[in-house]
Amino acid sequence: MNSTKTKSLLPERIARLSDVAYNFWWSWHHEARDLFKEMDRSLWTNTQHSPVPMLHQLPPARLQQLAADPAFLARYDKLVKDLDHYLERWDTWFGRNHPHFKGHIAYFSAEFGLHNSLRIYSGGLGILAGDHCKSASDLGVPLIGVGFMYPKGYVQQRIGPDGWQQNVYEHAHWETSPVGPVLDEGGKPLLLKVPLGSSQVLVAVWQVLAGRVKLYLMDTHVEGNSKEDQEISDRLYGGDRTKRLRQEIVLGICGVRMLRALNIPVSVYHANEGHASFLYLELIRELVAAGKPFRDAAREVAEASVFTTHTPVPAGHDVFPEETIAEYFKDYWPELGLDRERFLALGRIAGQPGWNMTALAMRLSCRRNGVSRRHGQVSRRMWAQMWENEGRSEVPIGYITNGVHLDTWVHRELCKTLDQYLGEGWRERQDDPSLWAKVSSIPDAELWSVHQRNKAEFFRFLRRRLRKRWMDGHTEASQVVGQGAMLDPDALTIGFARRFAAYKRATLLLRDIDRLKAMLLDPWRPVQFVFAGKSHPDDDLGKGFIQQIYRLARDPAFGGRIAFVEDYDMHLARYLVYGVDLWLNNPQPPLEACGTSGIKAAVNGIPNLSIADGWWVEGFNGMNGWSIGSAETEVGAPPTDESDAAALYETIERQVVPLFYDRSGGVPLGWVKMMKESIRSVSPRFCSNRMVKEYVDRCYLPAETAFNSHQAAPAPAPEPYVVPSWGGSSTGSARG
Repeated sequence: MNSTKTKSLLPERIARLSDVAYNFWWSWHHEARDLFKEMDRSLWTNTQHSPVPMLHQLPPARLQQLAADPAFLARYDKLVKDLDHYLERWDTWFGRNHPHFKGHIAYFSAEFGLHNSLRIYSGGLGILAGDHCKSASDLGVPLIGVGFMYPKGYVQQRIGPDGWQQNVYEHAHWETSPVGPVLDEGGKPLLLKVPLGSSQVLVAVWQVLAGRVKLYLMDTHVEGNSKEDQEISDRLYGGDRTKRLRQEIVLGICGVRMLRALNIPVSVYHANEGHASFLYLELIRELVAAGKPFRDAAREVAEASVFTTHTPVPAGHDVFPEETIAEYFKDYWPELGLDRERFLALGRIAGQPGWNMTALAMRLSCRRNGVSRRHGQVSRRMWAQMWENEGRSEVPIGYITNGVHLDTWVHRELCKTLDQYLGEGWRERQDDPSLWAKVSSIPDAELWSVHQRNKAEFFRFLRRRLRKRWMDGHTEASQVVGQGAMLDPDALTIGFARRFAAYKRATLLLRDIDRLKAMLLDPWRPVQFVFAGKSHPDDDLGKGFIQQIYRLARDPAFGGRIAFVEDYDMHLARYLVYGVDLWLNNPQPPLEACGTSGIKAAVNGIPNLSIADGWWVEGFNGMNGWSIGSAETEVGAPPTDESDAAALYETIERQVVPLFYDRSGGVPLGWVKMMKESIRSVSPRFCSNRMVKEYVDRCYLPAETAFNSHQAAPAPAPEPYVVPSWGGSSTGSARG
């Protein structure tokens, strides 16, 4: 791995800094981050908290100085010991509770958001996948990730003087990234071949460590591939539909073949969204090649498979022309024992054109779930027609509500406070609601002081970032105001940060400009808004929303109280979710599947002001924020923009502002009470530890049991073929 090169740069006494830097475990352990920061604070900031490039840039003299510093060495030794203990301990939650589990869970995802230094994520789906891996590591779940190593990552955002999003792609420097090539038995980089239509594509494999969890990431940017084939994995969600299809063939089919080449025993397969659905076909092909009829092979695969759908928005589900699918799979379906018509039927939905990747996954997996209770309801209605001829009383799609990794997203100052009042063992019990009742014992003034320090840190970060971008020539002087230079640290600050898709309704607040301006410019109780988020590179409508907000942010009439901060990523997100006072979310219901950014804010004590959709339907209890609208809105219902905007203004003016500015001894007691309730009510129910435990208990364990039973059972007699839509588990439809 590349860690060998990094280790060679370090004095022998501190050489294992390389081991720490190449395992993303450091990113959710404060002591590790502190140690790297103390090595060179300026360099730590300039590398956006990325230890591998920092170690490569540190002067040798500084490294030698650290290797001779007794205080540094004591901290270093403890850190290395902590990492070793973490990786080697067997008495994890999973080890204690499920010692007889065999094999691994293979978690396929098109993106993984572990840290901003590895740009292979775009937004919520990837961040969720990263948090899933981190909690799996903490709990000892034998999970491995399968995805892509994108040389150009996802789009980076620059906002031009006219407010239009400019799409920027930068090649990653793998030699100074926390990744390493997977080697074959001869010590050379492992290369796989995957059929892609009538040709063969070479695929390299990289490894990334996230605590105990290993991610195996594929890359077609390999010498020997054509330029077109090299570009299959060059960037996330880039290119036309054909390129997307080629990516997904590699992700699903080559992903399975990669696991075989690595001799990794897998008993459960989990597809995180429909991008990876071809993995089920490859698993079926293996069983058909071993002599099983398609129907029996498909049922066996389905019973050992899990599928998570993440969106009720039609555009979020990949659909490809059947002619294109037929061209790429004409040599593949005979290996399944199918003809053209039977194969194409696997991805069809009656009355709808094209091959639907989500429909394929629904048919070929038994355990299907949405990502919140509300999303489970919407998904059952959305996909009901796939089961309408089976006479089922309930569509077999359940839900497991998303969670966030607390050690990643809760600010360290708040963590220190939780250590003091909950006890230092709170992380091991973080999904226990009774533990969080102790939050009420935190003195009001102390919690408010923590928040004020975090808010000040956010504003310093914004100014530092703006200064650097201005000095580097990325931002004109006139744009500095539009990106937050004039924000007031004492004003009520409302944050809105998410993907700029139409259904997110980022401009809902702008429907009554005069009313908005009155809130912003109130001399005694001002309000200000911080926006952030990217539009998909090809979404001009979303770019138009950004431009509309950015122009207001630069307009002197709004007093610098609106800011649009460019290039929203994990680094910026961490500052936003603890640096604002209130988190705003106003999608068109019921199109928000979950909305984990609001959870990240809530666990930091930031109340939510949200439309009744996604996780907030479960999370809102009347005392931890504000809810707008009805949780019963149906897909396709008329837009509710006018009524929702009116309710939003009314809530801010009559409830939010008075509560925030009502002070006693400088502390807004009512507001702090809501902050405590936000932490108390949200943290245990919406942490990713709870989420992963639910996946284990309700999906992975039953799937592993089914896998083991098939391993021991004799081959069944052939049955007549029909398009399968196996019943299976609803993975959570009964959970309240």
